[in-house]
Amino acid sequence: MEIKKLNIIITLGFVAIIGILIAQLLWTRQAYNLEDKKFNQTVNIALLEVVEKLSGGKTSFTESPVQNISNDYYVVNINNEFHPEVLEHYLKTEFTRFQINTDYVYALYNCHSDQMIYGKFVSKHQESPNEKVIKFPKHKNLVYYFSIRFPDKTTYLISSLRFWYLLTFALIIILLVYVYSIYTIIQQKKFSELQRDFINNMTHEFKTPLSSILLASEALTKQEQIKENPKLQTYTSIITDQSHKLNSHIEKILNIAKNDASGLSLKPQRIVLKPFIQEIAETVKQKNENISIDLSIDDNISVIADEFHFSNIIYNILDNSIKYCETTQPHIIISSLNDTKGLYLKFKDNGIGIPAKNLPHIFDKFYRVNTSKSDAVNGFGLGLFYVKKVVQQHNWKISVENNSHQGITTTLFLPL
Repeated sequence: MEIKKLNIIITLGFVAIIGILIAQLLWTRQAYNLEDKKFNQTVNIALLEVVEKLSGGKTSFTESPVQNISNDYYVVNINNEFHPEVLEHYLKTEFTRFQINTDYVYALYNCHSDQMIYGKFVSKHQESPNEKVIKFPKHKNLVYYFSIRFPDKTTYLISSLRFWYLLTFALIIILLVYVYSIYTIIQQKKFSELQRDFINNMTHEFKTPLSSILLASEALTKQEQIKENPKLQTYTSIITDQSHKLNSHIEKILNIAKNDASGLSLKPQRIVLKPFIQEIAETVKQKNENISIDLSIDDNISVIADEFHFSNIIYNILDNSIKYCETTQPHIIISSLNDTKGLYLKFKDNGIGIPAKNLPHIFDKFYRVNTSKSDAVNGFGLGLFYVKKVVQQHNWKISVENNSHQGITTTLFLPL
C-alpha cells in the first residue's frame, strides 16, 4: 500500500473516531441537562404534594408556592403553622414515592422575620431514632415557610448517567488504542521500507563486482597456464563455485525483497507427486553421493501447485536436512499420508534437530538457530522464510517437530 493512501485511511479513521467521540460528549451533556430538568420537575411536584398535605387540602395560592432559587435550592412559601416532624414525614413520603433518592437539607423560617427556626440534614442511609425531642417554639401567631437544598445533586445526576460516562470512557480508550496502533503500523512500515531499500541497494551493489569476478574466473579457466597447473585449476574452480553460490544467495535475497513488495506470482497446475519428488531426489543425490533418500508415496497421488515454487520448497527442505546433519550419511524419509482433511507430506531426517525454544522462530526472515553447525553452514536465514511464504500462497500449512531420537520431521499439509 502506498504511503499516501495509508495516510488518507489513517486520517479518515482518526477524524471518524474524533467525530464519534465529540458526538458522544454532546449526547452525554444533553442527557445530563434532560436529567436535570427531570429532577427539578419531579422535586417541584413532590413539594407541591407536601404543601397540599401540610395545608390540609386547602390551598388557595394564585401562583406556585415552590420557587427554584438556584440549581439545588428550593423555597416553599406555605405561610402556615406546622411542626418539623410532620414536614420531615411528608418529605420522606413524597420523595420516596417520586424516587428522589438523594440526601437533602431542610430548614423552617419565621414568615414575619425570615429567621431560621429549625434545620436538619436528612440522609437516605440514616435511620430515624425511635424517640426524639425537637425543641420548637410554639405560638399561636407564628406561621412558617420552609426551604430545601440537595447538596449532592450533581453527584446524584452523574450516577444516574453512569452508562453514558462509561461509554464515553470506552470511546476514549478506543481512540488511544487506535492512535497507538497507527503509530506502531507507521513505524513498522518505515522500518520495513528502510530494510527493503537497504537489501535492494546492497544486493545490486554486490552484483556488479560479482559479475566481474565470474567473468574473470571463467576467462582464467580458459588460459593454458591454468589448464596445465592442477593447483591453479583448483583455486580457479573454487573461485568460480563460490562466486556462483554467492550469486545464488543474492538472487534469493532479491526475490524475497521483490515478493515482499508485490507477492508471489503462482501458476498452479496438476503435478503427479511421486515422480516429481523422485526427480528432485535424484538431482540432490548427484550432488551428495553419501545421502540416502527413501520414498514412501502412493503412485496415484497428485496435487495442484506451482511447479517452480513447489520444487523450491522440496529443495530447501532437503538441503537443510543435508546441511544440518553431523553424520557422514544423511538419511531422509519422504512419506505421504491421506485422511479426510487432506494430504500430509512428511520429510524425516537424522540431523542435529532444533532446540524447542527456537522452533517457533525458524520461519522468520533472517533467523538462524545459533549452533556450532549453523556457524559452519553458509546462509542468510531466508530459505525457510521463502518456504513459509510459498506455503501460505498455496493456502497450505507447514510445521516442524523434533524426532524422539534424532533429527526433525517437516510436515506439509495440503487440504482437500
